[in-house]
Amino acid sequence: MRSVIWLVLLFTAAVVAATVLGRNDALVSVFYDSWRLDLSLNLFLLALLATIFIVFAALQAAQSLLSLPTRAREWREQKRERAAGAALREALAELFAARYARAQRAAQRALDLQALSAELRADTQFTVLAEMVAASGLHRLQDKRGRDERMNTALALVRGRAGSATAFDGLQLLGAEWALEDRDAERGLALLAELPPGAARRTQALRLKLQAARQERRPLDALQTARLLAKHQGFSAPAAQSLLRSLAIEAIEQAYDLDQLRRVWAHLDADDRRDAFVVARAARRAQAMGHAEQGRLWLQAAWDAIATAPAEDRRELALALVACAPGVGNDWLPRIEAALSAHGHEPALVAAAGMAFADRQLWGKARRPLEQTASAASLPAPVRRQALRCLAAIAREEGHEEQAQAYDQRAAAID
Repeated sequence: MRSVIWLVLLFTAAVVAATVLGRNDALVSVFYDSWRLDLSLNLFLLALLATIFIVFAALQAAQSLLSLPTRAREWREQKRERAAGAALREALAELFAARYARAQRAAQRALDLQALSAELRADTQFTVLAEMVAASGLHRLQDKRGRDERMNTALALVRGRAGSATAFDGLQLLGAEWALEDRDAERGLALLAELPPGAARRTQALRLKLQAARQERRPLDALQTARLLAKHQGFSAPAAQSLLRSLAIEAIEQAYDLDQLRRVWAHLDADDRRDAFVVARAARRAQAMGHAEQGRLWLQAAWDAIATAPAEDRRELALALVACAPGVGNDWLPRIEAALSAHGHEPALVAAAGMAFADRQLWGKARRPLEQTASAASLPAPVRRQALRCLAAIAREEGHEEQAQAYDQRAAAID
């Protein structure tokens, strides 16, 4: 196709030349001193065009020759820039490949090449990225001093500089992550606190804040952060529920008196206070402090919906009521009987019923549930032991000392 176009252009030029120059009889006379030169107009025009072309080519050659040092300088500059970029890419590849010493050396080579390039010396982002890669390699090599020096160098370049907000956020997040890996949660929280509000709500920042709060053993703060992460879909639904539950339970376990336990309970979210596992743990903790009545008060709201609760929730609530059974009031008896009528085959509910009936001295109603509890291998050993001791107490009340001793022996034999 290109050949056809050139052929058409050649024919067009020939036609134009034949038309314009074919019948041109004019002359051009050139006088110099006593000399005279007569030329046809056609020849003069062709000579003029050739002269212009030669002069133009000569000027171009002279310009190329004179600009040769400049172009050589630019070529060397471009070569250094390409070499620096290649070194930085190599450093990133080595870092991702877990070759940390090589990554650090490649990043340093990129910085050295940058120092030789006048164009790259003004590129702050290049410097910061190379320093971050080098610091990451030193961190993995456990060179904390070198890591901190490079991190401080990068921070000094971007702190307060317009257009460097993204680099600053990245450095702060990376520094917080390293601080948490060093088990320095206080420094990690300090670095996260310097982030602007928008960056502090990012998923990675929240994850780091959660990790720092857990290292500092501040479960309530960790619980609040975990809720934000769950809201931003930072975890799957089952993982979020499990994490929130474990943090709520940890906060409850850190309470050492009833007032503190009540404050922790008040700080929990409504969803946490409806979680059967959290309610059961709070009730047990209150009972361990000698306040079983408070434990039963927390259990009461969850127990009213026990008939429709999942089986594992019913088990936790029932075992918590077993622990809080001493001092149970008559108002609990209808609730327990309703639960038995709906799920009377579940050992944990049977155990709770037996303990409650025994505490109210309803010996006739308590004996059968307590016997079932004592022989239920799926129940915890302390619950079965407590059932046997209740049976021994009932036997003594009825004057059957030998039977009571047999129950005591069985209770002592349970590991």
